[in-house]
Amino acid sequence: MTQTAAPAWSTDSLERLDGKTALITGSTGGLGFEVACGLAKQGAAILLSGRNHNKGQAALARLHERVPFVKARFELLDLASLAGIEAFASAMRSRGEPIHLLANNAGVMGPATRLTTKDGFELQFGTNHLGHFALTGRLLPLLAAGNATVMTVASLAALKGEIPFGDLNARHSYNPMVRYRQSKLCNLLFALELNRRALKAPWPIHSRAAHPGWAASDIVANNGSLDQSANKAARFMRGLARRVAGPVFHAMGQTVEEGAWPLLYALASPEARDGGYYGPQGPGERRGVPGIAGLPALAHVPELAERLWTVSEQMTGVKYGLV
Repeated sequence: MTQTAAPAWSTDSLERLDGKTALITGSTGGLGFEVACGLAKQGAAILLSGRNHNKGQAALARLHERVPFVKARFELLDLASLAGIEAFASAMRSRGEPIHLLANNAGVMGPATRLTTKDGFELQFGTNHLGHFALTGRLLPLLAAGNATVMTVASLAALKGEIPFGDLNARHSYNPMVRYRQSKLCNLLFALELNRRALKAPWPIHSRAAHPGWAASDIVANNGSLDQSANKAARFMRGLARRVAGPVFHAMGQTVEEGAWPLLYALASPEARDGGYYGPQGPGERRGVPGIAGLPALAHVPELAERLWTVSEQMTGVKYGLV
C-alpha cells in the first residue's frame, strides 16, 4: 500500500508585503528571527526587537545575509518592564510610523525557581502575557493606522493550562511548567478577546494566534541563565531537561524554520482569518504544514477571557483605545 505524500507548503504562498512594516518581539534568534526572515522575503520592512543590544546587532547582520534587500533595524525592548514598554511605545509613536504586522513572539519558559519581572509579576506570566498585553495596547494607534494584523504566539502547552485568578503571580505555589502553561493559555485568550473587542469597538486591526508545534527553538537553552538562583539539585535537573529536550524535539518535532510556518501563516496567508488559531497539521499538531489548530476547552469560554482582560488592565495600567 503506497503512502500519500504530505501536502507541500512554502512561504512563497504568503501575501506580498511590500511597503508594510513588521515588528517582531524576541526576534534576535529562534522562531522570532525566522518569522522576521519570512516576512522580509515577502517585502516587509523589519523591526527586530529584544533585550540585548549585541544580540540585536548580530541578528540584524544575519537578517541582511539571509535577505540582502531587506530594510531593517533593531530596537531594544524588555517585555519584563512596564516602564520599558511604555518608553519603547512612546518612541515608536513619536515617529508616527504605522505598524502593519505585529508578532507577539517573545517568551520565557520554565525557570526552575520563581522569578519576577521588574514590576514584581511572576516572570513567565509577566513577560509572556502581561508584557505583550501592555505592548499591544500602547501601540494600538499605530496598529490601527496600519490596519495591522496582530499574531500572538501560544503553545501546545496551553491545552493543559489553567488561569488561577487567586494566584496569577505564583506567590503561593510555583511549578515551572504549570506557570508556563498558564502564560500560554493567557496568550491564546488574549488573542481571541482582542479579536472580539476589535470587531465591537471597532478597531481596524486583525487578531490571530498560532503555535509552532514541537519546534527545536532556542527557548529552552536560552533560559538556562534564569536558573542561576536555583539550588544545585534544581539546576542539575533543568540542565538535564535542556540536554534531553533538544534531541527529543528534533526527533519528534520539526526545525525552527518549520516551527515558524504557522506563525507566518497567521500573519500573512490569504487563507488566515481573524480570530483564527493556527498550528502544524501533523499528528498531535507537533509538526507539519500549517493550518487550523485545535482550541483548548477553556479558550471557548469568552467570560474567562473577559475576566483575564480586566485583570490585565488593572495589573499593567494599560487601557485600550485609539486616543
